Amino acid sequence: MLRIVFTSEDLALTRMATRTDLLWEMLGSLHRLQARDGGQTMAGWRRQARARLTEAGLLASVRSLLLPLAPRGPYFPDFLTPIEAQLGDEQALQALADTPGTRMRAEMELLRRTAGLPSTELADLARGDRQAIKRLGRLVAGYCAAVLTPHRPQAEPALAHERTLLQRHLVTGGAEQLLAHLSPAMRWRPPVLEVDYPTGLDRELPLRGRGLTVIPSYFCRGNPVALVDPALPPVLAYPIRRPGQRRAAGGEALTALLGRTRAHILNCIVQAPGCSTGELAHRARVSPSTASEHVHVLREANLIASARQVNLVLHYPTELGADLLAGWPVRGAGSFGGRRNTLAP
Repeated sequence: MLRIVFTSEDLALTRMATRTDLLWEMLGSLHRLQARDGGQTMAGWRRQARARLTEAGLLASVRSLLLPLAPRGPYFPDFLTPIEAQLGDEQALQALADTPGTRMRAEMELLRRTAGLPSTELADLARGDRQAIKRLGRLVAGYCAAVLTPHRPQAEPALAHERTLLQRHLVTGGAEQLLAHLSPAMRWRPPVLEVDYPTGLDRELPLRGRGLTVIPSYFCRGNPVALVDPALPPVLAYPIRRPGQRRAAGGEALTALLGRTRAHILNCIVQAPGCSTGELAHRARVSPSTASEHVHVLREANLIASARQVNLVLHYPTELGADLLAGWPVRGAGSFGGRRNTLAP
């Protein structure tokens, strides 16, 4: 079990990730590729991922470098999931490529002791070789484009739905209510968050006034995951809850129901929960008065909710709004790699 110990200052600094974290999603997908469970659905996903990697000419490099770099148990290097990923996909990939050689060597030594270094590529990383680190960055970018980007239309609405639930708990009950409703794998027993962890990996993580960033993940499965190095900014990635498989309105049907502009306004709110009317107008490329008019209609239809914070009114999708949008094409969301993926079906 992982025991995360909070102070009152930590509770005040606890927050959720406001965008998809590219590298935590990459890590979760690499673990899924190595799994042998999950039935026919997972087996089909693994076949599809391998086919896309083969078409992109990346399968051999993924097998020799990425998979052994991110084993399913008990340790993977923290540098794979830098906190800068919360700033965007480009920043995530740049932070990975800029990993200092001293840190690379230290974390690769831990990996060597727990899982070994079965390839020359891993040995080059273990020496902190700059060219090897740059090659790793390029491989990760290609992997994300080939494997993650095709799932963006399914992943982004699901992640936005989870972030909406978290934001609602934060707004109505603060950090303690959020911690109490994260996942069945976590239990809030003040001042400790108990997190299910693999057998034999019991540890305690005192936050010591740094707070905690909670990162919902689409590809993460099983237990939540924290970084090993207690000196790094504390984060906790966990698998999102899966809503029941409701039949969502298709793109054209939703546009016909709401109108193109209003459907786009709803999409912007789902992708950026907590945005103000001015921010919404900027995202949707409409005037503030037009945004305000559509917000009023969406709120009356219980597709969004609004909350005043100081002198701003912030808008959040309701569960109904997020579910309704699940079948609508996502525009302007996190890119899962930052490039248009030519391998997507």
